[in-house]
Amino acid sequence: MTPRSTPQRPTGPAMALEPETDEEVVEEVVGGEAARFEVLMRRHNQRLFRAARAILKDDAEAEDAVQQAYLTAYAKLSQFEGRSRFSTWLTRIAVNESLRRRKKQGRLGDLELAPEPRENPLGHTPRSPEQLAGDGELRALLERAIDALPESYRVVFVMRELEELDTRETAECLELSEEAVRVRLHRARKALREWLYEQADTLAQEAFAFAGERCDRIVRYVLARLDQSPAT
Repeated sequence: MTPRSTPQRPTGPAMALEPETDEEVVEEVVGGEAARFEVLMRRHNQRLFRAARAILKDDAEAEDAVQQAYLTAYAKLSQFEGRSRFSTWLTRIAVNESLRRRKKQGRLGDLELAPEPRENPLGHTPRSPEQLAGDGELRALLERAIDALPESYRVVFVMRELEELDTRETAECLELSEEAVRVRLHRARKALREWLYEQADTLAQEAFAFAGERCDRIVRYVLARLDQSPAT
């Protein structure tokens, strides 16, 4: 009888969908299967990048921070004791690395709670309706709004709303109380709503514009039909 072949494990992005839990993959890596660490990276790349990007506000810097976080995590993998979820443990490493980089650049004290703002904390950066209309997708507008949030709000918003972490895990990742997470999320949502409403007011006069080619096309059509009508 021909022996049954062992099914091959997936490679590339499909590795993120493997059925093993993070903790099972960690055991495999610690047990000597170093290549299995890629599974963990594939699963958590987006979360770590978003958390780092929320702190650093720079794509390239965030990518570097995530890479270093993975190197740190790999070196400490045998120290993971499972007292929290692996994803929480890993995210905390990425957050610490990002905070370290900001502090080194002299741009960070810590993630203290920003005071309740008297004005919209997103500020008022004047942009013409033409500039805003030319930005295209709503996503670009929202990303700018998120970037403009105070850091203590921005990081919580990204983890709760973009990555859909619950309050408890967000608090663990950022070493905050659950109440602090709830307060910051509330303030972030409020600031974003106000900013987006302001942009909507700016663009209102530009909505369903009737000038330009559409206007010319209707005029041409009507004039052409009038030319074909019998004189009254």
